[in-house]
Formats: sequence, C-alpha cells, structure tokens
Amino acid sequence: MINRIFFILILAGIPLSVAAALLHWPAVISFVLYCVTIIALASYMGRATESLAIVVGPRIGGLLNATFGNAVELIISIFALKAGLVSVVLASLTGSVLGNLLLVGGLSFFIGGLKFKRQRFNVHDAQHNAGLMIFAIVVAFVFPEVFSMTLNDQESFTLSIWVSAIMIVLYLAALYFKLVTHRGVYAYDEEKGENEEQETAEWTKSKSILVLGLATLAVAYISENLVHTFEEVGETLGWSEIFIGIIIVAIVGNAAEHASAVMMAYKNKVGVTVEIAVGSTLQIAMFVAPVLVLVSVFFEKQMSLVFSMPELVSMVLAVFLTISLTNDGDTNWFEGLTLLAAYMIMGVGFYLL
Repeated sequence: MINRIFFILILAGIPLSVAAALLHWPAVISFVLYCVTIIALASYMGRATESLAIVVGPRIGGLLNATFGNAVELIISIFALKAGLVSVVLASLTGSVLGNLLLVGGLSFFIGGLKFKRQRFNVHDAQHNAGLMIFAIVVAFVFPEVFSMTLNDQESFTLSIWVSAIMIVLYLAALYFKLVTHRGVYAYDEEKGENEEQETAEWTKSKSILVLGLATLAVAYISENLVHTFEEVGETLGWSEIFIGIIIVAIVGNAAEHASAVMMAYKNKVGVTVEIAVGSTLQIAMFVAPVLVLVSVFFEKQMSLVFSMPELVSMVLAVFLTISLTNDGDTNWFEGLTLLAAYMIMGVGFYLL
C-alpha cells in the first residue's frame, strides 16, 4: 500500500515539479511539492539499495546508498558555490554530518529498538569508523579553523586545498582497505551478531542499479530547483540562511539514505544502517567537502574549510556522542532517543541564530 502511494506520488510529482520550475509557481507551494517528490523517490532508492545489499552484501550496499545520496548533496552544493553561497554550502555540510549521525542514526536506532530490544553490528567496523570520524571532523576540520585565526583568506584557502587533497587520498585508501585488502578479515560472528536470514532480493542487480540511477537523476533535478525556493521560503517562514542550510538542505538533500537507514534498522539490519549513516558522514567530510573546496577554484568565490564556531562545535560533539554510544557494537531504542534529543537541541540553537 505504501509503495503504491509512493509510486503515485512519483508519477504525479515529477511532471508537477517540472511544471513548477518552468512556470515559476509560488515558492512555498513549489517547496512542498519538491520535498514530497524527493521523499517518494527516496523510498525507491531505499528499496533498490536493499535489493543490492542482499545481492552484493551490506558493506557495498551501504556504500552505494551513501554514494547516491551524497551525489545529490554534491550537485546542490556545486550550484550554490557557483552562486557564491559559500555559507549555505558550509551550513549544509554541517547539517549533513549532524543529520546522518544524530537524526538518521537516532531515528534508526529508536525505531529498530522498539521492535528489537538489542541490535548488534560489527564492533570492528564501529572502531574503524570512530577513528576516521575523529580524523575527518576533529583533525581535518578543527585544524584549518584554528590556523585561520592567524592566516589571511588566501593562505587559509591554500591550507584548505592541501587538507582536502590529503583527505581525498586517505578516503580512497580507506575504501581500498575496507573493500579490497581487508575485506572479510573482520567478518562478524553470525552466531553472536545479526540475524542473517536467507532473503530474496525484490529486484535484480541490474534493475536495482537502473532504479538508483534514474531516481538519483530525478532527485538531483528537483533538488536544484528546490534551492531556488529557499530565499523566498525563508523570508515567508522566518528561517535564517544558516537554519535552511543546516536543517532543510541537509535533510532534503540526504533523504535517500535517511529513508534507507531507517528501513534497514526496522528489518534488524542495523549493520547496513550504521554503514549508511556513518559511511555517508565520512563521505561528506572526507570526499564531498574536499571536492567542493577544489571545485571552488573555478568559481569567483572560493570556499575554505573554515566553519563557524557553532557549526564546528556541534559537529565535534555529534561525533563524540555517536562514538560513545556505538563503539560497543550494539544499540537500543534509548540510545537512539539520546541521539535524537541532541539533534533537536542543536536544531533549536541554529534556529535561534
């Protein structure tokens, strides 16, 4: 029933979204239409990812989902950079980190925990990801922030380019480590871990990839139009530029993996959920953000990896809270509620800025 509703929303939402963009419908109406259509498309991306996870395994399935979800974020940010909206891009990157770790992780653990008292995943993955998150957020983001206090804008941008290049290399090395040289080395003990039942994929591998590709293109197109409504919607609803970037852009731009992560947790596949939430965070911090810094070289206004103090502090706190709750390799509904509470506190704070 739900899948049929989403299918109808897609059939109606895509042509209506095109009409709204071409005919310049009122911003608030367009905003709601774009958001609903993206959520419906995200549900199909989630189903396709679930099928892929069954066929190729949870790690690659989670990686593919994070990649497709972050492709939308990357496209939106490139258009924003081209328009000179550097602060919005930095805010959306912050929102993606907070959204993935606190909102997605929290909602997934909470919903999954309501159905299953205890959900477990690979503790070695959790510890490996914890080290990478500390590097990406605490080291690579805090370091340029501290040095920007004594450097001019050009020097800060030069430092950001070096940091970005190193982060991209390390991210690619991390993928090679996880998917090639050490694939299966830290395999989870099935007798102690998740309930790995033999399942049949809803769609074939080819169909899943095709759906992911087409849905991503549609989401990217609609998301680009969505960006143009933010200014008027913000004025109408009283939302600041920072709040729009951190909350709205981040949630809408990452709707695909948000839906998939919750769906996986509900099916007791919390390992895939963690791979999506944490993997997407690492992609944002170690790949998307550095790529945007390098891409900004070609635009009139360059972007340095220098966040505002509230943005930086909130990301660091989110990382350490997530690590403290997930480093043992299992979750429950209360830990999910704790992450959600942290997200709501930060959301209120950014709304009042």
